[in-house]
Amino acid sequence: MLVDTDVFIWYLRGYEKAATFLEDCQPVMLSVVTYMELVQGMRNKQELQVLRQTIQHWRWRVLPIDEIISNRAAIYVEEHFLSHSLRLADALIAATAVEQGLTLATANSKHYRMIKELVIKRFDPSPMLE
Repeated sequence: MLVDTDVFIWYLRGYEKAATFLEDCQPVMLSVVTYMELVQGMRNKQELQVLRQTIQHWRWRVLPIDEIISNRAAIYVEEHFLSHSLRLADALIAATAVEQGLTLATANSKHYRMIKELVIKRFDPSPMLE
């Protein structure tokens, strides 16, 4: 299963519901776009080291972007930016899931709902917010 950035953020913040959700998503994969978004959220080198160790410990696989994924993402942006404000990162993540034949696990399903061929598994963090 390809896991979106938001789910990893909940997990890295220590929310047990996110940890349980990730256990149900095995094997866990993430787009290199998600990895880069997570790195950009790190406040220091220690946090970056924790991220790297976590990925290695749980054997999460980081999937690269290739020509086919980038072409599909470009089509998604052409088709959905003006109507749904589809952003570059979300287009690349969605294209990775579709091209790899993976379900996308996300709490932000509204970012992806317009992509008909994308299968989504929704993560609901709302009980954690109470």
